[in-house]
Amino acid sequence: MENLRINGERLWDSLMEMAKIGATEKGGVCRLALTDLDRESRDLFVKWCKEAGCSVEVDAIGNIFARRPGRNNELPAILTGSHLDSQPTGGKFDGAYGVLAGLEVIRSLNDAGYETEHPVEIVAWTNEEGSRFAPAMLGSGAYTGALDPEWCLARTDLEGKSVAEELQRIGYAGDKPLGGRPVAACFEAHIEQGPVLEAEEKPIGVVTGGQGQRWYELTFIGQEAHAGPTPMARRKDALVGAAEAVQLVNQIGFDFQPDACATCGMMQVSPNSRNVIPGHVWVTIDMRHPVDDRLSGMDAALRAGVEEIAKRRNLEVQLDAIWHFPATPFDSDCVAAVRDGASALGYAHRDIVSGAGHDAINMAGVAPTGMIFVPCEDGISHNEIENATPEDLTAGANVLLQAMLRSDQKRAE
Repeated sequence: MENLRINGERLWDSLMEMAKIGATEKGGVCRLALTDLDRESRDLFVKWCKEAGCSVEVDAIGNIFARRPGRNNELPAILTGSHLDSQPTGGKFDGAYGVLAGLEVIRSLNDAGYETEHPVEIVAWTNEEGSRFAPAMLGSGAYTGALDPEWCLARTDLEGKSVAEELQRIGYAGDKPLGGRPVAACFEAHIEQGPVLEAEEKPIGVVTGGQGQRWYELTFIGQEAHAGPTPMARRKDALVGAAEAVQLVNQIGFDFQPDACATCGMMQVSPNSRNVIPGHVWVTIDMRHPVDDRLSGMDAALRAGVEEIAKRRNLEVQLDAIWHFPATPFDSDCVAAVRDGASALGYAHRDIVSGAGHDAINMAGVAPTGMIFVPCEDGISHNEIENATPEDLTAGANVLLQAMLRSDQKRAE
């Protein structure tokens, strides 16, 4: 088992071929969930899986499952995968690496004629990024029951198009029910999206868990008025309130160090005219912390702060908490399988907590789960210049292969 290796050149070629779909001028990709480009990436993934001898199924939220049979197909699957959708100015490795590393594991098992005890499955989750349909990790959330499936299907983008409508349009409204697929162990390979591994010159991060997250949508309502005749003291400027809220969120991130992150990522201003005082502003807020009590403290600070801003600025305010999941530890056996696989292959590694959300965090609620990180250049992700070396990507996929095989043997005993 420990002599098995993936084909790093084939993995790299697959990543580069997938990156052509939605390619951007700066070397990244724009492949928003359930767009025509997302459909193209799904079609290519399905084609490759079938060529590798896998059967393919799609569930009601569009999650794609590709299955390689095992010696005993009554056993639950060893599952791996990630997502194919991207940020509007995303990189070519975020998500796609985890999907195609899983495909490379199956291709390499085929090359070696290696028969696992359990079936092996790859999954491509729907709308992990949350950049078109909020919240993030929608497909895995619906699959695991962390989110209500009907609520997920009804989510709309900024043009009012729903998840259900777009799944039908691109041909990926599957006929398989959500959930109910027995999973013995789940692994996700991913670029770190941070600077730690590169700084320490370690190709493998053994992910022990993910930090908690809260997403909000904040609305200030004031009064539209002419920018010239309206005295400053009489204004109800929703944008001024929103600007103060952005500063508040940033300050909360600093106040709850170490490890806190707080971000305003989207804003819509109405009526968005240069000589009209804004009467309606909508802002998104993302707050994260690996300690739940501290994340709750950030929540309390946000709620008190926006109420104070609204009162002082004579505005109406609405703060909607649209998504929350707590800090999530990963399964000790899966973490050990990743750590032991890295050690057996001679790769330098370290334990690390995920600062980003991943589908594996949802899966940890229903199955034993672990993750593998590999370095990305300067820790940059969610950016067209995101980069990773073929050598590190190969190392991560080799560790993924070993972790899956170790779990296959251990859980078959």
